[in-house]
Amino acid sequence: MKNYFLWPTVTVLLCAKVGAQQEQDSINTLQLEEVVVSDSRFQLKRENSGKTVVSISQKELEQNQGRTIAEIINTKSGIEINGTRSYAGQNLSTYVRGGNNRQVLVIIDGIQVSDPSGTSAEYDLRLLNTSQIESIEILKGAASTLYGNSAATAVINITTKEAKKEGLSMDVISSMGTNQSQDDQNYNISDFSNTVNFSAKNGKLTFLVSGGNQFTDGLSAAIGTEADALSRIDGNVKIGYQFSKRFNITASAFYNKLNSDYDNGFPIEDADFSFTSEQSRFGLASIYGYEKGSVHVNAAYNQIDRSFISSFPASYDSRSIVVDLFNKYTFAEKIYTIVGLNYIDNQTLFSEEQNSNTVDPYMNMVYIGDDGINLNAGVRLNNHSNYGSNFIFNINPSYRININSGYLKFMGSYATSYIAPNLSQLYGPFGANKDLNPEEDTTIEGGLEFKLSDKFTMNAVYFNRSEDDRIEYVTIDPNTFESQYRNSANTVHFNGVEVGFSSKPFKDFTLDANYTLTSSKEGLALRVPKNKANVSLGYSIGVKTYVALTYQYVSDRTDTDFATFSEVTLGSFSLANLQLKHDFSNRFGAFIAVDNILNEEYTELVDYTTKGRNLRLGFKMSL
Repeated sequence: MKNYFLWPTVTVLLCAKVGAQQEQDSINTLQLEEVVVSDSRFQLKRENSGKTVVSISQKELEQNQGRTIAEIINTKSGIEINGTRSYAGQNLSTYVRGGNNRQVLVIIDGIQVSDPSGTSAEYDLRLLNTSQIESIEILKGAASTLYGNSAATAVINITTKEAKKEGLSMDVISSMGTNQSQDDQNYNISDFSNTVNFSAKNGKLTFLVSGGNQFTDGLSAAIGTEADALSRIDGNVKIGYQFSKRFNITASAFYNKLNSDYDNGFPIEDADFSFTSEQSRFGLASIYGYEKGSVHVNAAYNQIDRSFISSFPASYDSRSIVVDLFNKYTFAEKIYTIVGLNYIDNQTLFSEEQNSNTVDPYMNMVYIGDDGINLNAGVRLNNHSNYGSNFIFNINPSYRININSGYLKFMGSYATSYIAPNLSQLYGPFGANKDLNPEEDTTIEGGLEFKLSDKFTMNAVYFNRSEDDRIEYVTIDPNTFESQYRNSANTVHFNGVEVGFSSKPFKDFTLDANYTLTSSKEGLALRVPKNKANVSLGYSIGVKTYVALTYQYVSDRTDTDFATFSEVTLGSFSLANLQLKHDFSNRFGAFIAVDNILNEEYTELVDYTTKGRNLRLGFKMSL
């Protein structure tokens, strides 16, 4: 596709935009008070939360149509997802408050998801299809009392779509675009994505089935000439039935398969290597309500098969069983309590089968006072099959002062977390160490949130985090490159500041910005930026057109040059993106996105390719 193809496309959509501007907005929009769930598991007003929970609504997801879930999350304060700016199959590393993948827990529809065979046992965000997600909440800071092992720096709480409207409905979402580097602006169409969501509701019965695929080609993983392709297929089915006003149950099944080419990592060069990950998950969720309370059961079985074809071929077969049973009860509309039991069993086949399990009773309480004093506190007894019992707790007070139609809220928290070594670190093929100790984290936070009105909100949080027995991958013999997982002998400290700002200075205009400072006296880990900032300017023209310009700044980071095994400094960079969305009718809308508008050249990982200016076009059709 030639370079000049961009301009007619923009012209057509701009004409549609001007037409929409001339239409009068005759629809009165009801502004609902924002609620958050992840920090308490209750739907509580944001003003009563002691955390700055990041919410990503369905509206925001649709405004970012064509972008991956990892790319969208990467614009939020306190979070850096390394790999989102590289070729499509690049491994993703989620850094929150100086931490790493194993300290971030992903929850999908109330179930903890992870890969017991992975080096950090993390969930692979590349498997997610944005068009199948309803909403996301991100709870930063230690949350192990509510969510268990690995919830030390953040919880990414994802809710998938379900049938809502009576009758039959179907959405078709499709897009295509370029996938090119800074120095090869050929504008060939190399990226395709399609999703179909079909839902039905008839009284008490709901049904949803969804299927999607992605194919991306054009970029080499390592800097070179050979393109490394990625393909993904995904599908899910959700069936729900409301047996009575008190009792309902939902059964679900998810399937994802990811295939990706990749290159040799040492030495870094083009290679005909490939990776396959196939995952199946079956879930069951039920709620029984009674006066002032409800009993919840969330259960799932997850099966993951991964294989690598390379100079060192490997394959892994893992499975996990998760059951979370809890009772929610409210006293006098002021005290919200949860008492629960969480069971997780993980198993992986390495050279032989290995497994571990946890059985965790937990309690949490939220008090909301009429005088503005609120308290969120919880305890959990982690019972690990290898490491015995470990007690963790959280205390999170806040104080709210009402100011006209807004508030000023002061927040603080002290929380402990527990991260047991995963099966790969204990028994895997690379650097396993059966004598590892669990990591123990302590997090202190303090901050404020000021909401002047629906048009102005800002928050600022200071965090201080320490890690004892931090698990590191250490080179034992530099001559043979033999390495092993080991516990650090020293306590590692991290501290920083997260600032967020949201404003509607003019009608139909929004301004969102955030800044994160992360530091450590022991030195930040590889690829973790000390400073990061995001700015988003959005403008709605009538009710049908939305245009947004986003900017991201990432400061210097360190990385390892494996050609010399020395540390190098990666230069800072700034990226600007443009998104234009127009609804031609209630049933059909289209978008155009241009990423890295200025075609800035930068490095995300040493000797690996990054994305240059890229164009994407797409549509959503509802039937």
